Amino acid sequence: MATQSKALRAAYEKIDTEKVYPLKEAVKMMIASKSVKFDATAEMHVNLGTDPKHADQQVRATISLPNGTGKTVRIAVFCEDDKVKEAKAAGAIEAGSDSLIEKVSKGWTDFDVAVATPTMMKSMAKVARVLGPKGLMPNPKAGTVSPNIEKTVKELVGGRIEFRNDKSAIIHTIFGRISFGEEKLLENLDTMVTAIKNAKPSGVKGTYIKSASIHCTMGPGILIDIAD
Repeated sequence: MATQSKALRAAYEKIDTEKVYPLKEAVKMMIASKSVKFDATAEMHVNLGTDPKHADQQVRATISLPNGTGKTVRIAVFCEDDKVKEAKAAGAIEAGSDSLIEKVSKGWTDFDVAVATPTMMKSMAKVARVLGPKGLMPNPKAGTVSPNIEKTVKELVGGRIEFRNDKSAIIHTIFGRISFGEEKLLENLDTMVTAIKNAKPSGVKGTYIKSASIHCTMGPGILIDIAD
């Protein structure tokens, strides 16, 4: 632990926490700042000039990163029985209709994303109290309610993720792992920045993005210039 702390202190010494860096330089510095022995996650945090209390200033969208996230996603699919085989073949760890709803109603939530077909949403009301508080309830805005189960599951497994602002108008998201290397991380980051810019709500009249930073797991924050 002492070695990691020393490495982290050394990383902070190489970064000007007041300076805003171009994306390419920031990614290079982030990779160099790794202070953990495992494959660190690349994270991005964006401070928005929005008011989450207003419905027309909510920021929420989905994006497929060109190089994926490097994270294994466990997907549960709520679908008609004739689509169960298709869902599992696409990568879902569990799929079903009434039987899966019953399983979840008893407390099973060992998955990261829930996907449902439109016709299953009425029945999903039975598990809304279980999934809702955990942020697992399928939602059309998040792209997790779809008639095309195979395509949706494959996209999620391949790296499609959702980002949204929290109550403090901050977006916390990931864009890969340090092992991806500079080129792939930069490509993912550029794609993420573009998606967040494009998700600007119509209700925002002033400054949309106040600041943005990236860092790897347990690494120092690096301010980035998203104008470039």
